[in-house]
Amino acid sequence: MKISYNWLKQYLKLDLAAEETGVILTDLGLEVEGIEPFESVKGGLKGVVVGLVLECEKHPNADKLKITKVDVGQDAPLQIVCGAPNVAKGQKVPVATIGTVLYDHEGKPFEIKKGKIRGEESYGMICAEDEIGVGTSHDGIIVLPEDAQVGMPAAEYYQLDSDWLIEIDITA
Repeated sequence: MKISYNWLKQYLKLDLAAEETGVILTDLGLEVEGIEPFESVKGGLKGVVVGLVLECEKHPNADKLKITKVDVGQDAPLQIVCGAPNVAKGQKVPVATIGTVLYDHEGKPFEIKKGKIRGEESYGMICAEDEIGVGTSHDGIIVLPEDAQVGMPAAEYYQLDSDWLIEIDITA
């Protein structure tokens, strides 16, 4: 049987890590088979932040691409090449920064790396719903409301659930 660590904390006054709780449950006579993390969005959107598109210009070497400058709450804005038809100056958008690991629709991981697209450097990716796992649309990038705070982790913005699943073997 698998139980949620967050659910268990609602009934027991716990201020321990999930692993320590597993040890206590074992000491009480329950057989804990394993403890595994649970994320409502695979990867938990680690490395994805809210950005503000400061500039958006047509790419000189491609008809459907744009070169953007995006404030992600760091010292300097990031240059990001974007192919979404709806990207525009002034938008708040989710940005996957370099080193972020995202998962495709089949669950396969891919890492965001610094790249060169048609001769222009790109230091991240402005994301669509399906690229970060918060929906299925790939019609364009996600445009967030004005109240989204620049630099805020996307996991915090989307209020993602994270938990631990404790697997307990039912003994006779």
